[in-house]
Amino acid sequence: MKLYYHPVSTTSRPVLMLADEAGITLELEVVDLFSGAHLKPEFAAINPSRQVPVLEDGDFRLSESSAILKYLAEKAGSPTYPKDLQARARVNERMDWFNTGLYRDLGYGVIYPQCLPTYKRPDERVQAATLAWGREKSRAWLQILDAHLLADHAFVCGSEVTIADYFGAALLTLGEVVHLDYTPWPNVERWLGAIKARPSWAKANAGFYAHFVAPYKDAQFEGLR
Repeated sequence: MKLYYHPVSTTSRPVLMLADEAGITLELEVVDLFSGAHLKPEFAAINPSRQVPVLEDGDFRLSESSAILKYLAEKAGSPTYPKDLQARARVNERMDWFNTGLYRDLGYGVIYPQCLPTYKRPDERVQAATLAWGREKSRAWLQILDAHLLADHAFVCGSEVTIADYFGAALLTLGEVVHLDYTPWPNVERWLGAIKARPSWAKANAGFYAHFVAPYKDAQFEGLR
């Protein structure tokens, strides 16, 4: 199987974690996001959405990180995507929650507008309003994550790690690019620490820290307060 990806990609990183922990062999092909390789016709022919990751398994091609995680976990028989119908539904629910709620406001409302020129609003007032809106919504999502989803559980679906944890942790740690402080949400902090302690974390996230977090280590950004 081949994975088109980039090491800094927020949605590629959880796939790398799953592959490492489940013993899944992937042929990795880097699509250089920094040079715009994902926008070129050659890659658009592979994924018209011009995004990574993309998985190829023989003649079958699959995009979207959440779908790829489910497919690979099912194919490998990984316990991170349980067979029980209700347990699996809970994993699906949590992944949708991260993707359609928290990531929309945290990633596209707070983080990307500050560190990616293509997402920064050209008008200062619009930029300020975007960040204010994203900040308010993100705090609300983080409170739900902290006080409800993680209040009585080690992981977001219960006592065992699932692909929802790989996926959610990648989205949250994107905040390290702009130095977000999650200490007001202690259960979130505790959970992220547990995911970072997993054996797959360092390898799967090395490129992210080297090429996306490190370059901004001395930059000034607005936080969540």
